[in-house]
Amino acid sequence: MKKKVVIVGGVAGGASAAARLRRLDEQTEIILIERGGYVSYANCGLPYYIGDVIAERDDLFVQTPHGLRARYNIEVRTRHEVLKINRQQKMIEVKEVVSGRVYQETYDILLLSPGSAPLRPKIPGLDGDNVFTLRDVADTDRIKNYLRDHQPQRALVVGAGFIGLEIAENLIAAGLNVSLVEMASRILPRNLDPEMAARLHNHLRKHGVNLYLQTALTAVEKRDGQDWALLSNGEQIPFDLAVLAVGTSPETLLAKEAGLELGTNGAIRVSASFQTSDPHIYAVGDAIEVESGITGEKTYVPLAGPANRQGRLVADAICGRNVKYEGVIGTAIVKVFALTAGTVGLTEEFLKHSGQKYLASITHPLSHAGYYPGATSLDIKLLFTNEGRILGAQVVGAKNVDKTLDVIATIMKTGGTVDDLATLELAYAPPFSSAKSPANIAGYVAGNMIRGDMPTVSWDQVLDQANPDIFLLDVRPERDYAAGAIEGAVNIPLEDLRERLHELPKEKEIVVYCTVGLTSYLATRLLIQNGFKVSNLSGGWRTIKPLLEDRRAMAAHDKH
Repeated sequence: MKKKVVIVGGVAGGASAAARLRRLDEQTEIILIERGGYVSYANCGLPYYIGDVIAERDDLFVQTPHGLRARYNIEVRTRHEVLKINRQQKMIEVKEVVSGRVYQETYDILLLSPGSAPLRPKIPGLDGDNVFTLRDVADTDRIKNYLRDHQPQRALVVGAGFIGLEIAENLIAAGLNVSLVEMASRILPRNLDPEMAARLHNHLRKHGVNLYLQTALTAVEKRDGQDWALLSNGEQIPFDLAVLAVGTSPETLLAKEAGLELGTNGAIRVSASFQTSDPHIYAVGDAIEVESGITGEKTYVPLAGPANRQGRLVADAICGRNVKYEGVIGTAIVKVFALTAGTVGLTEEFLKHSGQKYLASITHPLSHAGYYPGATSLDIKLLFTNEGRILGAQVVGAKNVDKTLDVIATIMKTGGTVDDLATLELAYAPPFSSAKSPANIAGYVAGNMIRGDMPTVSWDQVLDQANPDIFLLDVRPERDYAAGAIEGAVNIPLEDLRERLHELPKEKEIVVYCTVGLTSYLATRLLIQNGFKVSNLSGGWRTIKPLLEDRRAMAAHDKH
């Protein structure tokens, strides 16, 4: 018997499901209903069109209604909005947006892929026609047209998550002066820990972004034709255009009114095969609750990669194939001018709050062989259990961030350990990597910590916890020490250490550091075998220096 599948919503989840469904079943009638004017477009490319990095608007479109009809025999109805689901009659009520006509459509299987909507905080005065969110092509066109027609000079971006960072960079590229306001103490607060965000803070300031951290937008006032943003720190800054990027919420009103079960963040609760509480209705994408691939807990992770995979898998499930979604580990990446930040899994802040036991390492390997021109430093933070299971990772740098992050994410997704990371056989030639890849090095260091070969302390234990029982030892060459060091540190270069052991206290814990952690690791091994109590400062001076620079910049801003 011929089956009729109606899909609500296109883009990543819905369009992927429609195409996969047709590949599996030539006979099924497939109708895709999309409220907007476009069925399949590069949602993540929208900020780059605003900044003219993507020059042609047409390049944003992955597939058109005509293309889906011609290639897949899928009926696509754009500018049609589903108003109601009648589960008893297996029927939906649809409004044709342009004409206002309302009609009914039956289904055998209904797939919901409505996505998520940008949050719009209720802030007094924040309702002008120069205030935007960025979700779809229509939003992009509105911002692009405003830039063209009004030629604004000053932009306010509220929220420093992925979209906030991307739109800030692209508004700078479009020639605007940009102020970025974030309530948290750092950018990407759900994805990066403080020491990993510090380098990016300094980089944003270097590229002209006025960065306001631990600051909320409290109101907007218009005076003499000029909009002023009133901030929680008492400052007032003028702006001509504002973009709100404070997060998203799942679009689930349709599901809620139909009586479908909801879960985390009000997202649609689904089974491992994407079935809702109604066996004839499935759901995928940014509107659904997912399972964490790390903790097993229910969570909400709106990302394009998982949405595409869910679209493929739900088509299999609808066709009767055995499907069990393995959950989400949250692999994500963002370009920040000349740097890149990548993240997967849990942060240290999350682990601290959850009470879970963990270890953390920071390494700073070069992106490729140091003797080959152009090598740059990577910052890699690895979070793992005492048994070696990787709980999360953060990578920041100018080159090879994506490659390093993807290697770690692959190990995590397949249930591997830090030792598996160390033993990976990865491609090496001087222009591309080192014989020990950055991922290998992160695995080696984590393994050393687990086996007790390298006791470590973290940056905050040194910078933020005054401890008279700690002796801080800098084992770098004298010229490096003279160029900048942690306050109170004593400098004994590694080459001189054996002859100067008598200068070190046996009764105190010695915290050793160098530039990135390798020289101090050698010093740690030497001192342990000579009877000293010693720990290595994870990440060394290269972790501490950006933090100190960031703190100085914030203090100078507060003073100003």
